[in-house]
Amino acid sequence: MNRFRHALRLPRSRRRVAGLLLAGTLAGVLAPAPAAQARDTGPRPAACPEGLPDGTACYTGTDANGAHYAIAVPGRWNGALVVHAHGGPDLGDASDPGRSVEDLGRWRVVVDQGYAWAGSSYRRGGYGTRMAAADTENVRRLFVEEFGEPRRTYVHGQSWGGNVAAKVVETYAGKGGPYDGALLTNGVLGGGSRGYDHRVDLRVVYQYYCANLPRPEEPQYPLWQGLRHGSTLTTAGLRARLQECTGYASPPGERTALQQRNLDDILNVTGIPERTLESHLRFSVFTFRDIVHERLGGRNPFSNRGVRYSGSHDDKALNAGVERFSADPAAVRDLSYDSDLTGRVEIPVLTLHAKDDPTAFVEHEAAYRDTLRRAHRDRWLVRTFTGEHEHSALSDAEYATSLAALDRWVRTGQRPTPRSVAASCPAFDQVYATGCFYDPAFRPAPYASRVLPRPGGTSWPAMTAAREKAWSRVPGVGIAP
Repeated sequence: MNRFRHALRLPRSRRRVAGLLLAGTLAGVLAPAPAAQARDTGPRPAACPEGLPDGTACYTGTDANGAHYAIAVPGRWNGALVVHAHGGPDLGDASDPGRSVEDLGRWRVVVDQGYAWAGSSYRRGGYGTRMAAADTENVRRLFVEEFGEPRRTYVHGQSWGGNVAAKVVETYAGKGGPYDGALLTNGVLGGGSRGYDHRVDLRVVYQYYCANLPRPEEPQYPLWQGLRHGSTLTTAGLRARLQECTGYASPPGERTALQQRNLDDILNVTGIPERTLESHLRFSVFTFRDIVHERLGGRNPFSNRGVRYSGSHDDKALNAGVERFSADPAAVRDLSYDSDLTGRVEIPVLTLHAKDDPTAFVEHEAAYRDTLRRAHRDRWLVRTFTGEHEHSALSDAEYATSLAALDRWVRTGQRPTPRSVAASCPAFDQVYATGCFYDPAFRPAPYASRVLPRPGGTSWPAMTAAREKAWSRVPGVGIAP
């Protein structure tokens, strides 16, 4: 285990620690780095987001690829670093200078626990898991160049960032590599080639009932595109069409009978919770457009051939009338190579997932376990689950608990259990008072029990290590950075 490598390291120099403490004193009066920076700027002192511990030194900069980043080092640094992979993906052409700073404020519990924190905004918006993993690794290297080698380094990702962080683990965290452990929270761990099948289903089922995306009088396009290239539809426009068809934003008593039936049919068939219907539909429209048109050159990576939909008021009519399509094998290959996981893990990985996550369903954890098990690496995985109902944020006490459990595992080699992790949470909740909601006995059902599988799509991993190696020899494979 990588902990032996750290046992040979010399302690941090007192001069470096003193410099960090001085920088932390000054950081509160320094203005943030400007939004438009030249590329490859080293870390510059910046004002810390509200809520970080006193004495924390914060920095921002831009890497050689144009990715903005933020770094924080607490005054009482424990010598360990957490590298954060953010979720999304955010859509847009350029790196967002505010994203990494916002993430630092959102994950201030990490710094409060004594860890240094580094996060990249990624070099551009849009889909690209390997690109995001490379930018995450880049910010780790920048940290080391500026502040020295940490005693231990962990990677953390939530939502799509969980997929990115898991890709970091497989790509950069081999034996003797720079990462010692990973924390994946509410992660999209089924990968891209299968992880969005429920949104494919939503896109076609929605259009069957609503017929307004596109409307009959508008230019038509295959639904696997999400949205036609060049469309000026906005998020507000999408919400208006969803409201027109389902009345989702209105109290039930104010919906028409047809709106209520449309809403019931869409939710029952797809299994998507009502409270996140709009966000799932938004992904199936705008992010699918990004994947298809911007990343895959107009090729189709999605399929719903052989899928039988059920749960509506008339399943026969639905299955006869819903749009059907088959994926382009080369597009599937490129999306899979970019985002699917092989299970090739050689460091401790701890996951934390809300049982009622309405966005990245908890069954992603079953897919990830099966992926590691098939690769004979599941000894490196410990999964924990909570009774929470949100996707984007969990209890700070649980984040602190998870970091402590992962750090203890790495330092001692003693693998925790879901029960031992849960038992350690109340001590942290005395500090954060955000609650401990662990359910140590919970085990998620198979992924195919929640998301309708495509023919041949029930075994994991979706991409084996051997297939990844073979695909890596194909010129231009994957999604370009």
